Amino acid sequence: MKSIIGTLLIAVSLVIFGVRISKKIQFKQNVSGYLKRAADASTIEIANEELTKVITYLEANNLTSGYTSMIWETPNEDIGFWYKNLKASQNELQNLKSESALERTNVLIKLRETLLDTGKRTKVTIPRGLAVYPNNKLWGFLITTALFSLLIGFVLIAIEADKKAKKKAEEQLKS
Repeated sequence: MKSIIGTLLIAVSLVIFGVRISKKIQFKQNVSGYLKRAADASTIEIANEELTKVITYLEANNLTSGYTSMIWETPNEDIGFWYKNLKASQNELQNLKSESALERTNVLIKLRETLLDTGKRTKVTIPRGLAVYPNNKLWGFLITTALFSLLIGFVLIAIEADKKAKKKAEEQLKS
């Protein structure tokens, strides 16, 4: 019986992890992937096209304000600031009238610096946890529960396997 409960707990945990991973992939397909492409664009037109896809998605899914934090609000989790930066970059791309290659290149460099964080490795600037916003607290609870369920599931299965092994050893000693 314990092994069945353990297996169910592990299965529930894997489902929760799977849904969370799919949320992250879906977010990458609709936001971070296009932001990376906008940052890598070699022309103003391509950058604007990619950035417009992101902003359209963000507006359609009401991801334009708020904080992704679960406990306290920190600047790196401010969706409003991040969204305003994206809109300002889009506005700059759309209103650039200069044909000067230097000015156009400077705008693209500025966009790249706005969209990407550089350090040990380059990554797209996005408020952490935005993929599951506005349900960050729920997902925090679900992931914590899934971790505990996974641990308890493995412990239950290990206990049941140990009992079976001891029972089998006792039967072998008797015979």
